[in-house]
Amino acid sequence: MRKLIPALLLSVFAAAPALADVTLLNVSYDVMRDFYKDYNPVFAKHYQAKFNDKVTIQQSHGGSSKQARSVIDGLEADVVTMNQSTDIDAIVDKGRQINAGWEKKFPNEAAPFSSLQVLIVRKGNPKGIKDWNDLVKPGVQVIVPNPKTSGNGRYTFLAAWGYAAKLPGGNDAKAREFVTGVFRNVPVLDAGGRAATTTFMQRNIGDVLVTFENEAEMIAREFGRGGFEVVYPSVSIDADLPVAVVDKVVDKKGTRKAAEAYLQYLWSPEGQEVAAQNYLRPRDKAVAAKYAKQFPAVKLFGIDEFGGWKVAQKKYFDDGGIYDQVAATIAKK
Repeated sequence: MRKLIPALLLSVFAAAPALADVTLLNVSYDVMRDFYKDYNPVFAKHYQAKFNDKVTIQQSHGGSSKQARSVIDGLEADVVTMNQSTDIDAIVDKGRQINAGWEKKFPNEAAPFSSLQVLIVRKGNPKGIKDWNDLVKPGVQVIVPNPKTSGNGRYTFLAAWGYAAKLPGGNDAKAREFVTGVFRNVPVLDAGGRAATTTFMQRNIGDVLVTFENEAEMIAREFGRGGFEVVYPSVSIDADLPVAVVDKVVDKKGTRKAAEAYLQYLWSPEGQEVAAQNYLRPRDKAVAAKYAKQFPAVKLFGIDEFGGWKVAQKKYFDDGGIYDQVAATIAKK
C-alpha cells in the first residue's frame, strides 16, 4: 500500500495542468505608470482565472517618442501603450515590428480611453492663472515637457495653438505668436511628463504645470492634495491614448495570446473602472456615467483639426518644423 500512494499522487500531479508563466513587457509613456501599476494585477487575476495561466507584466516608462525609439532600436516590447498614434506608426514604418492596420485591431481606433491637457497651479493660485492666455504673461513660469521627445509636450503645444487660433480674429500667424510667448516662459524642458511633474512639485520650479488630466491624480496621491489646484481651461485638446501589440516580438516569443488579451481587457468594465479611478476618461458609457462628476465638461477640439497626427507631426514637430522655428526665435532673444 505504501508503494501505491506515491504512484497515485504522481499520476494526479501529472494529470493536473501546469500553470504557464508568461511575461509581457509593456513599453509606455511615463504619465501612465500609476494606471498600469493598478491595472496589471487586475488583468493578471482575470487571465489566470480564464486561461489557468500565470502572467507577469513588466513595465518601461519614459517620454513617449523616446520609448518608441527604444522599441525601434531593439527593446523587445510585447505591447506599446502610447499617447499618440505617430509613435506607434514610427514603430510600423521605421522598425517594422508592428503590422500596418494596428489601429483597426481594437475598438475606438485602438484607444481605450482619453485625456486632455489641464493647468496645475500652486495652492491658492497666486498668479491668478485661469486660462491659456495667462501663460504668456510676464513673470509666469510654465512647466511643460519637450515637444520633441514627449507626446505630452506636443499635446500642450497644439492645445495652446488651437486656443489662440480659435479666438476672435485668430489665425495661424497669431497662434504662432501665442505659442512663442508660452514657450518663452518655459524655464526648463524635461524629456517627459513625469520629469516635468518632478520639476514642478519637487524642485519647486514654475507657476503652472501643463499636463494630462490624469497626472493631477498621481500628484495628489504622491504629494497630497493640499499643495496644488487643477484649473480647467476654456478649451483643450482631446487626447486619445492608443495601444498596439508588437507583432514581431510576440510571434517570436509566442506571447500573442497574452498580449492581445492584455490590451483587449482595457475595454472591459473592470479595465475601464481602473482607468476612471486613475482619472482617464473611459469609453464604457456605464463607467463614464458613474464617474461623471470627476470629469468636468470642457470644450474640446481634436487632432483632426490639424489634419491628423501624421500631418501635424510633419508640420509642427519634425526637424525644421514650426516648433523648431519657434524655439529658434526664442533662442535669439
